[in-house]
Amino acid sequence: MTVPNGLRITALAAASCLALTACISGDDQGTDAEGGDDTIRIGISLPLTGDFAEPGKGVQQGYEAWAAYTNENGGLLGRDVELTILDDQSNADRVAADYERLINEDGVDLVFGPFSTRLVIPAAQVAQDYGFLFVEPAGAAPEVFSQGFDNLFYAAPAVADDHYNHLADAIEAMPAAERPQTAAYAAMDDPFAMGTAYGLKARLEAMGVTTVADEVYPPNTTDFSSIAATIASSDADIMVGGSQYQDAVNLILALQQLDYQPRMAAFSTAPTNPEFPEAIGEKTEGILSPTGYTPEADYPSNQEFVEFYTEEYGTAPGEDQANAWTTGQVVAAAVEAVGCADPEPDCQQQLIDWLHENEVETVVGPLSWDADGRPEGAHLIQQYVDGQIRIVLPEDAAEAELIVEKPAW
Repeated sequence: MTVPNGLRITALAAASCLALTACISGDDQGTDAEGGDDTIRIGISLPLTGDFAEPGKGVQQGYEAWAAYTNENGGLLGRDVELTILDDQSNADRVAADYERLINEDGVDLVFGPFSTRLVIPAAQVAQDYGFLFVEPAGAAPEVFSQGFDNLFYAAPAVADDHYNHLADAIEAMPAAERPQTAAYAAMDDPFAMGTAYGLKARLEAMGVTTVADEVYPPNTTDFSSIAATIASSDADIMVGGSQYQDAVNLILALQQLDYQPRMAAFSTAPTNPEFPEAIGEKTEGILSPTGYTPEADYPSNQEFVEFYTEEYGTAPGEDQANAWTTGQVVAAAVEAVGCADPEPDCQQQLIDWLHENEVETVVGPLSWDADGRPEGAHLIQQYVDGQIRIVLPEDAAEAELIVEKPAW
């Protein structure tokens, strides 16, 4: 991608700390020609390698697109924004060290959050210790909101446990004889992934749907043959995957090989990735997934986002890119309202207080938060219908009708 004028991005490999693109100044005085009063420096750590690299790179694209768009449209407070992006290698210790570095050594004015609950919690702790506002795009598990953070805001419509609420509502509305009777669950040992799967599990069990398989696997799992065999032998009516990307692909391929055909199948994260259909052999029909975003949404800023992002990258944005862009929108709204963007405690506290008291219009809809940073909204449910992923729930936002009986994959 060609980086527009005014956007300078530093992507540092955490292992070697070598700059991959143009460096920004780390001068604490903030008065050099590169940065200083003419730029607002924003520090970010992302998993560009390791277990979460695939979605981490999507978040990077969203952040970079937001920065480019912002600079082309007057910046923040009339100043360009400048990103410093470090690679935390999907490691919780590394991400904490990265935010220490960004605040103490690089002297950034603001920080944006990383991807994944595992990385958000240690990063948010560092930000809280230094009194920094912390808006994040991908930490949705319950653990994030039970740490006592008062500086954290999740830039998406709903927390992990609530991602499948609309699907659960639709199943509950079915006549009892038509509902799934049994369910199988497979979840990555990750707070977000488990939160999405087990949020739906709690709802289904309350309806009387019997759990016949419940598998949890490490994040680095690549061989899903035994897990797939357990699920296939259960012959569950509904299969629920608490997944990221590659793990869902590998599990589905293993289930296909065993010719297990659930009546319904739902996976978090993976189905919204543009590479997903090809990865599982174009056998997507009927697969469900929660999402906090659709490019077709008619929210005021979404059309501009989609047009700008598509022009930059040649494809429409997905949920990871949208949540990153939303993070930028949320921080920008606070900065413009308060009139400051610097690391001083008074400025940061004003930004935090403003977000606790106000609603922000974003590409994922209007966002407001409770005292712990939980968004007060709901996720949409998408499904592959006629080869395209479409919104099917809730009915008032549906682009296609829900397929209740999933075709064979």
